[in-house]
Amino acid sequence: MDLSKRDRKLIWHPFTQEKLADLPVVIVKGKGCYLYDEKNNKYLDLISSWWVNLHGHAQPQIARSIYNQCCNLEHVLFAGYTHEPAVVLCEKLNSILPDELCKFFFSDNGSTAVEVALKMCYQYWKNKGLNKPLFLAFEGGYHGDTFGCMSVGLASDFHNIFTDLCFEVKFVPFPNTWIDDEDVEEKEQNALEVLQKCINENLEKIAGLIVEPLVQCSAGMKMCRPNFIRSVVQLLKKHDILTIFDEVATGFGRTGTYFALLQTEVVPDFLCLSKGITGGFLPLSLTITTLKIYNSFLGDTIRQAFLHGHSYTANPLGCAAAIASYDLLTTPETVDAIKKINQTHIEQIKILMKNCENVTRGRVTGTISAFDVNENVDMQNLKQNCLQEGILIRPLNRTVYLLPPYCITIVELIKSYQILISKLNE
Repeated sequence: MDLSKRDRKLIWHPFTQEKLADLPVVIVKGKGCYLYDEKNNKYLDLISSWWVNLHGHAQPQIARSIYNQCCNLEHVLFAGYTHEPAVVLCEKLNSILPDELCKFFFSDNGSTAVEVALKMCYQYWKNKGLNKPLFLAFEGGYHGDTFGCMSVGLASDFHNIFTDLCFEVKFVPFPNTWIDDEDVEEKEQNALEVLQKCINENLEKIAGLIVEPLVQCSAGMKMCRPNFIRSVVQLLKKHDILTIFDEVATGFGRTGTYFALLQTEVVPDFLCLSKGITGGFLPLSLTITTLKIYNSFLGDTIRQAFLHGHSYTANPLGCAAAIASYDLLTTPETVDAIKKINQTHIEQIKILMKNCENVTRGRVTGTISAFDVNENVDMQNLKQNCLQEGILIRPLNRTVYLLPPYCITIVELIKSYQILISKLNE
């Protein structure tokens, strides 16, 4: 029995209707931007394997870093103990983040990074003697699959079945925009007015607001302008409401800068990072906050402390991978590659829009490009046809997006657009 059939007998895959799904493609190796199946067919990974792979598959510098760490220390509990990879990683990230974001809490995936931020935000007010059980979030935002994350992501339609188990959240419209959008200012103004109304009606109860700055990724790569996020945070600070930036997907260069927050020119109270942090090698995440938040948890009793943790918190292998990935990310070569990918996206998305009548709302932020496809296109067929041509895409409902590793060549990226144009016009 081949591997895909053995898989079907045993394994339950994420985000999949198992009754309707085709047998999974068996991937046996990865190299650079490509994945290879058991028949040695190669596929250009245009979605960075769920947005985690920054520098290409089997990247040797990261692999060596993990191996060297394996030979020294594979893991140690992180309560009362520490190790060099964790400290070095935080020092490196601290050097490219705003000075205010200086306290790093480790966990192991994006959902838990957000869950930690929500819990810290709520307990911050509790430690100050205040009960603020209400959070604000944006319509369409997806923040993960734990119960706190589902609560602030209910307006994404991912978690509707669990509504009765979630806590109260007020949702604000997200002013998603695209190339040649003439209504963007009106949408932004409306969103700010709704936000102000929520604040006016619930100020004493609001703990904080969570947002994916610049790009709501799982919602279909919905994009907004940096000045809108800046206006939101300035409004929140005026009313002493805490802000959580969920950069699980947008961090580490995806939006064109190391972090999306750098384009907004404001500093949140919490920053959540994961996905690309290890270059796609190992699970790791961070919730980063300020001294103001950290100091509120210091006291003479354990009850004031933050009683949260995971068995693999700050795993040394993950930290070693993240250090190597950081070193690659900050090279002039990678910085230049990010700029070139962005420029190519801008050029090619305009060509695609001009040549495909069945697509709308082309948009680009950093290394992320996206467009929406009309109802007359069968998205499953489009996905399979592209795979047969050697490019791996995974549409989000009716949105096609390209989010490649930084090692992709411009020739490879342009060819991908040409294949998409051909298949969309078929």
